Amino acid sequence: MLKPPKILSVKTVAKSRLFHVQQLALEFSNGEYREYERLKSGTRGAVMIIPIYNNDTLLLIREYAAGVESYQLGFPKGLIDAGEIALEAADRELKEEVGFGSRKLTELKSISLAPGYFSHNMRLILAEELYPERLEGDEPEPIEVVEWPLAKRHELIERDDFNEARSIAALYIIDQYFAGQA
Repeated sequence: MLKPPKILSVKTVAKSRLFHVQQLALEFSNGEYREYERLKSGTRGAVMIIPIYNNDTLLLIREYAAGVESYQLGFPKGLIDAGEIALEAADRELKEEVGFGSRKLTELKSISLAPGYFSHNMRLILAEELYPERLEGDEPEPIEVVEWPLAKRHELIERDDFNEARSIAALYIIDQYFAGQA
């Protein structure tokens, strides 16, 4: 069993509203010394919601992604607010971004993105038994909600505007979930 390296020091090298870049000085159990940088995220985490409407339709959103400078199709997501648990955050984000609440929320898996240098964790939440309810969100423009047949979910992977790794992972995770329900 590998022993985690000893953290000798942690130094902030850059900080913005969204990102906190830290430099870590590490000593490994074999005596090797290395410096790593990581993006340190908030402690509460985030959620991605896979909403299923009427048992046969995925509800996706199309919104502007500044990182790739285009509108992208994916599942709704957001940060967990102070005092919330993941399921509460998922229901709130679903109401803000899609205009539905959920009577049945199931946490499927916690996933990370580039864990070698990014500390962010996201919980994937399946939302079923949807009902109309809208909350005011913080988006700069209305989010387009796109209905997609659940039976054709694998066709999403072929689309150029559906390329976020977390949304693609969510498709495979719901496949496993449904296989276990059979």
